[in-house]
Amino acid sequence: MSCENRVILVVDDEKNIRRTLRMVLEGEGYAVEDEPTAERALERFSEVAPDLVIMDVKLPGRDGIWALEEIASGKYGRPPAPVIMVSGHATFADAVRATRLGAYDFFEKPIDRQRVLVSVRNALERWAMVRDLSRLRAAEQERFEMIGASEVMGKLFDQIAKVAPTRGRVLITGESGTGKELIARAIHANSPRAEGPFIKVNCAAIPPELIESELFGHEKGAFTGAVGRKRGLFELASGGTILLDEIGDMSLSAQAKVLRTLQNGEINRVGSERSIEVDVRVIAATNQSLEDLVAQGGFREDLFFRLNVVPLRSPPLRERAGDVPLMVERFVEQLCRENGFRPKAVTDEVLTVLQGYRWPGNVRELKNLCERLVIMSDEEITLEDLPPEVREVSPRSISPAAYDHMRLKEFREEMERTFIVHKLKAHGWNISRTAAVLGIERTNLHKKLKAFGISRKDR
Repeated sequence: MSCENRVILVVDDEKNIRRTLRMVLEGEGYAVEDEPTAERALERFSEVAPDLVIMDVKLPGRDGIWALEEIASGKYGRPPAPVIMVSGHATFADAVRATRLGAYDFFEKPIDRQRVLVSVRNALERWAMVRDLSRLRAAEQERFEMIGASEVMGKLFDQIAKVAPTRGRVLITGESGTGKELIARAIHANSPRAEGPFIKVNCAAIPPELIESELFGHEKGAFTGAVGRKRGLFELASGGTILLDEIGDMSLSAQAKVLRTLQNGEINRVGSERSIEVDVRVIAATNQSLEDLVAQGGFREDLFFRLNVVPLRSPPLRERAGDVPLMVERFVEQLCRENGFRPKAVTDEVLTVLQGYRWPGNVRELKNLCERLVIMSDEEITLEDLPPEVREVSPRSISPAAYDHMRLKEFREEMERTFIVHKLKAHGWNISRTAAVLGIERTNLHKKLKAFGISRKDR
């Protein structure tokens, strides 16, 4: 790993130690900053953002252990910079405490040049890996983020918050492309199993003759082509969560084995009579009506009741049109970054058309369109960039057929929200003037803005 641009902060009250470490480290190409106290060292974090800290345990004022604890807390950057502790008078207890607080290394004075360089190099390499992993996790979290400020999404978020910390099984229903997997991932991420595996199984994509082997594994020779032992997805998911997506397409024989696993927490690999205990939280998802499949004999009623402990519904995008501008803004921002483009603005006309579109493919269709717009547009995304099938669709009319998916309360709320946004735009988002035009008190308008999740992002 190159030493170039690697900043090391040396913290020691002995001037000669600081000078010695500076000479050793700068001789290897590192940039070095130094401070005599813990307090001044932490102040320097806002200026130099060091990649590594070498710090004495005994310092005037606050000691090095205190500063180590402050750095490890994440107040001065995440992931925190690695810290190497040095001391000429430290006790064994100091060394143990420093290690427990996250110190990468601990050694005594006098300082051995070669040991310092090896420790520094290893600490920086490890920190680079931790930092890269942190970035990957952040990118993954952003990729699976649920976006929405509408009332229907607010209720869904509340339901997720209630069920996530429990062991309850969840059945997620909803049309294709509405984000059922995102709901399952949100439940997992906010559960005690968050550090365990999350495994998604697309039951519709696995041939019926292979699904039992995929779910439960198999032994060598269990069937033609079974050349070795294979662990199943239930076994791999132990300690975490398994999402059985499109479970309505699962064969009846596989359903029987899943039911057994839910009843006693055990699996049997294909070709084996030995039971294996697994600790798995099961979340199922489907775009079909399992009740209808049960009535038709295509789905086990006892399995349906086992899975349907907490039912959650993933709403179609047409039921939360107010979320479309927010989602477009977020998708465009992400896709510009992923493709190396400068940020692109989206005109109000485009957002108006997209809000009025019915989105038969739901969120998946919206994200795919945003990717197309980001790639094919210039500096700004305008109406001309929209495909004809979207641009030429008339906005929603005030006919019952356009809102036949809504109840009266939902229809009334959407009309009120749309009308308020229209008046705000017409009056330059001036709250006092808009309230006067609407014939309501200013405080009342503020309450409605909060209730409907209206902000300037709706411009």
